[in-house]
Amino acid sequence: MGARKHLKAEERKEAMKTLYIAKLNNCPTSPRKMRLVAELIRGKDVELALSILKLTPKEAAGRLYKLVLSAVANWQVKNEGERMEETNLYVKSVMVDSARQLKRIRPAPQGRAHRIRKRSNHITLVLGSRKEFAEVKK
Repeated sequence: MGARKHLKAEERKEAMKTLYIAKLNNCPTSPRKMRLVAELIRGKDVELALSILKLTPKEAAGRLYKLVLSAVANWQVKNEGERMEETNLYVKSVMVDSARQLKRIRPAPQGRAHRIRKRSNHITLVLGSRKEFAEVKK
């Protein structure tokens, strides 16, 4: 491996140590419906995001709630002994991408058939710490 490639890989590895990621693949909810809920929590503090998701009546909110809890658990594994309140965790980004589609047939008038696409999605949630940005600004 070349020197520049090696340095870039090391930089990427260091950057991943400060990111706390959780993924949910093949979630059987339409990406469009999931993005509506994801917009509610993007950029918010973790405690606020969890309370928003708890009170949102959409089905997608329950799935996203569990995903945020998973990302917080990933943060706890990487930072044993630290308190979550002191680091000011927030939802850095939420990406909702479309996944596979199940194709079904519905009978239509005059012997025809209409196709139904049952969509699913992949969700990637990244938590960040506002504490790190405060140290960088000083």
